[in-house]
Amino acid sequence: MSARSEFDRELESMHLDLIRMGGLIEDAIDRSITAMEKRDKEMAKEIMQGDDRIDEMEHTIESRCLRLLLRQQPVASDLRAVSTALKMVTDMERIGDHASDIADLTLQFRGGPFLHLMEHFPLMASIASDMVKEAVDAFVKSDLDTCKRVIARDDEVDSLFETVRRDIVQAVEHTPECAEEAVDYLMVAKYLERIGDHAVNIAEWVIFFLTGEHKDTKIL
Repeated sequence: MSARSEFDRELESMHLDLIRMGGLIEDAIDRSITAMEKRDKEMAKEIMQGDDRIDEMEHTIESRCLRLLLRQQPVASDLRAVSTALKMVTDMERIGDHASDIADLTLQFRGGPFLHLMEHFPLMASIASDMVKEAVDAFVKSDLDTCKRVIARDDEVDSLFETVRRDIVQAVEHTPECAEEAVDYLMVAKYLERIGDHAVNIAEWVIFFLTGEHKDTKIL
């Protein structure tokens, strides 16, 4: 097998690993909100335990990337592909952490008077999860338009976060004795907002892979 063929085979394996890792974090996001809605503490514990698998996938992909750099002689476009994957898995691992953080908060919720504050969370989670999936797909499919769509959708998550924040402030004004629980709800919204930010980071690195530019700065 030629060096080029071997590189392409390893690159395809890396793509598959990224897709698998993406599936794990998308599932973790969705299930973290389901566990929160249902007050399902067993599911929450499973999500937190599953974060170890996401961490393992990060290490697997990082090792594969480093092997590609050490064993092959990549050209500029290959270097962009490998360096982009290394950047992506860092954001993907943090997304897994945030899903686990939401699950951890679920173990603490007491079912107080702020349950209504959850109404925007499923939509926030759905948008954020879709953004993650599309950003990873954009890398695998070399799709610049999808990257731009992911970045644009972050405004939707930010808008929902501001809505939740305002609702929480109003709720605390009327029920100050439940301020601690309200802060926990705000943290869930913040974790979802951060997941959207990480998806944007992934999309921006995919743009770098496709164009050599990162945030309008030519790098490679």
